[in-house]
Amino acid sequence: MAGRRTVADGLAAALGAVLGTTELPVRLRGWDGSVTGPEGAPMVTVNSRRALRRMLWSPGQLGIGRAYVAGEIDMEDDVYATFTALRSDSRLAQEKPPSHWSWRDRLTLLGIALRLGAIGPQPAPPAEEAPPADNGGRHSRTRDAAAIAHHYDVGNDFYELVLGPSMVYSCAVWADRHVGLEAAQEAKLDLVCRKLGLVPGSRLLDVGCGWGSMAIHAAQRYGATVVGITLSEEQARLARKRVAEAGLTDKIDIRVQDYRAVDDGPFDAISSIGMAEHVGRAQMPAYVAQLDRLLRPGGRLLNHAISWNAGLSTWRPDSFIARYVFPDGELLNLGETVTLLESRELEVLDVEALRQHYALTLRAWVDNLEQHWDAAVAATSEGRARVWRLYMAASALTFEAGDMGVNQVLLQKAGGEQPPLRRTTWV
Repeated sequence: MAGRRTVADGLAAALGAVLGTTELPVRLRGWDGSVTGPEGAPMVTVNSRRALRRMLWSPGQLGIGRAYVAGEIDMEDDVYATFTALRSDSRLAQEKPPSHWSWRDRLTLLGIALRLGAIGPQPAPPAEEAPPADNGGRHSRTRDAAAIAHHYDVGNDFYELVLGPSMVYSCAVWADRHVGLEAAQEAKLDLVCRKLGLVPGSRLLDVGCGWGSMAIHAAQRYGATVVGITLSEEQARLARKRVAEAGLTDKIDIRVQDYRAVDDGPFDAISSIGMAEHVGRAQMPAYVAQLDRLLRPGGRLLNHAISWNAGLSTWRPDSFIARYVFPDGELLNLGETVTLLESRELEVLDVEALRQHYALTLRAWVDNLEQHWDAAVAATSEGRARVWRLYMAASALTFEAGDMGVNQVLLQKAGGEQPPLRRTTWV
């Protein structure tokens, strides 16, 4: 009977209520050193009563995520094994809101918190959480700029450690899983350039240009002149430095500019790689219309974006990824994306799914982060490093499970040369 009253046993009951399962998927170590749970399962340590208080106030994904970012919960074993166990057949995998939980589960949490001395006011969120948006309507230019700054203006040194020398923050294309991240990212950039049909003198608009890698590749390898736009001051600063070091200032113009403000078309080609996720479903028609206006007749547009698979719809505002990673981010499914991109003027030439490639890319980024953990923490904060570790590892598993995908949709504007007869033109 005494064993039932340990901190670990109380935490096991609390976690079962949060996950909606009677089978504990991990071993738990309480702040008093007590341990419970199945032998051989991944070990999770709860370092503080505050972690339980967070789960009481924000049951589910957000409360657990906040406790992990704050260092109140730790994983002692492989991050992927731990996440797989926690997500298996639980509310965390289904991302169900608290309204789906029974009163029995709520009362269980409250009773355990009372017994373990975890009752108290709601803890303040970790500093890494995005503050509530109060700067205009969703996807206004001001609010979009703030959302981008939250994710991308966390330090170029941090991103260099995670992304590696390529500084490409989107899905790579892997010839096989052994080629390495740098080769896979170069292959992706080259694939985009070939799909767009770039030749010397082509004028390219790179929407969401990041740290300039696509622009540099297109100018160096294909002789294109490039306008790269981003809303991140930090990205633009490093991108301009990299362009100058490559001796390409006469070919590449990096701007801090909203895509809605670009007015110096026409362009022969437009690349949008990992940017449409920030646009928002309601703004997609205007986004497509703007890119269409900026393309010359016969010009090509490549839209590379993450999608929901398996009937999922969007991130809830109270999900971990919406609060800590991509404020105001919205994903569409592939069918919606193609429908919105396609028009009488824009013909779909090719759709390519890269889901498995993104899982490999994310695992490579997690490896980089863990190999350079101390430097990454020094470059930003321990909480920020924890956010990226959690989101990238969990995303890798989500792509592997098929819940999310990533797709390149290639379109050509009417009025120019006929599109190629075979996809092998660029593959």
